[in-house]
Amino acid sequence: MRFVTRKAIPRRMFLRGVGASLALPALDAMLPAFGQTPAPIPRLGFVYVGNGVIHDDWKPAEIGSSFELSRNLQPLAGVREHMNVLSGLAHLSADGDGSGNHTRASAAWLTGVHVYDRTRPGVEVKVATSADQLAAQQIGRDTPLQSLELTVETAEEGSCDSGDCFYVNTVSWRNETTPNMTEINPRVVFTRLFGDGGSSAERLERTQNKGSLLDSVKAEAERLAHELGLGDRSKLNEYLDTVREIEKRIQNTEARGEQALELPARPTSIPDSFEVHAALMFDLLALAFQTDSTRVGSMILSRELSGRDYAQIGVPGNHHSISHHRDDPRLMAQKSRIDTHNVGLFARFVEKLAATPDVDGSLLDQSLIVYGGGIGNGNLHRHSDIPCLTYGNLGGRIETGRHLAYPMDTPMCNLLVTALNHVGVEIDSFGDSTSALSFSSPS
Repeated sequence: MRFVTRKAIPRRMFLRGVGASLALPALDAMLPAFGQTPAPIPRLGFVYVGNGVIHDDWKPAEIGSSFELSRNLQPLAGVREHMNVLSGLAHLSADGDGSGNHTRASAAWLTGVHVYDRTRPGVEVKVATSADQLAAQQIGRDTPLQSLELTVETAEEGSCDSGDCFYVNTVSWRNETTPNMTEINPRVVFTRLFGDGGSSAERLERTQNKGSLLDSVKAEAERLAHELGLGDRSKLNEYLDTVREIEKRIQNTEARGEQALELPARPTSIPDSFEVHAALMFDLLALAFQTDSTRVGSMILSRELSGRDYAQIGVPGNHHSISHHRDDPRLMAQKSRIDTHNVGLFARFVEKLAATPDVDGSLLDQSLIVYGGGIGNGNLHRHSDIPCLTYGNLGGRIETGRHLAYPMDTPMCNLLVTALNHVGVEIDSFGDSTSALSFSSPS
């Protein structure tokens, strides 16, 4: 039974402590007294993976709702009903112009714009405001962070094939010349979400003392708990436990002999394990969505030209080099194993969103999460039939649980037009789009 008070708690309520604040998740007590459920808040998320896929292991053989999960998509079995597999999409705007295929793949993914190799004389490089930023301007106006850009791969993780590394180190563009650079350090992200004051020296002292954010807001949290119904108290306690668990994971990482650096300079205290790092960053993004700290987020799970070694899953060597498999069955199997592993990391994020309550359903129900990349065949640098999954239905706007096979080379920008329209950005075209993308089964 929903607990209703005569005086509703504000949706944007914070627990405040010394130099820190903690946004609250959606609680029943935030609903207007004896009123209607407020309109759900949409969230948009974009997760990028580079270097293409092995299509035979990625794309389901069957079309429609009765498809069987492919080898790469097996980790998503537990949340299959929330997923759409979109095949046939392309970013042909990333084709041509000599070298720079990886560069153009990243740059085009959320912009639909062809970027030239900067080494060409007399060519001015311009991209465009990316789709995530157009959405952030609309639905992120009232949140503490208009958008959040994350990564788990450093700029040193691979090379740059056009000389402009920022193209492969972000997929988010504030405008045609200004990239939103990604954050790799979980401590910095945590501070951006929950730290709201104090000098850099004071913040450094809190970090060095391993002081808990929750200790700072404990008194106010206890006061609020007394005003809530049993269901809301349970939600609040679960949420505070989640925050403390993430905080402890960050502190444990920093305790392994690494020194905290002065903020806002970027610390280097990130987990040694790729899997631990990715899980932590995904958890922070989920927490940001849950607390309405931001409604738009992106994350680079694997950058183009990534040279990461996946020896921990039995695939030693350079990811980018392996993607140029030259149809060698051994290398193709290794590339497929990498792709399945990355999908597994993403699956945990989706499962968390599906398990997190929100107004009128779960957090995933109110979201649209896009997972994919700008290259289809990594061996040949093809930008056709790029990998693309969507998760969530944006409050019932999108039917899920299907493999939708579109005519080959349907612009991915059609999907971006649809996503933007569904969150209130009324546009007819974007990048190289030809129309909005229908989520009905293509004929």
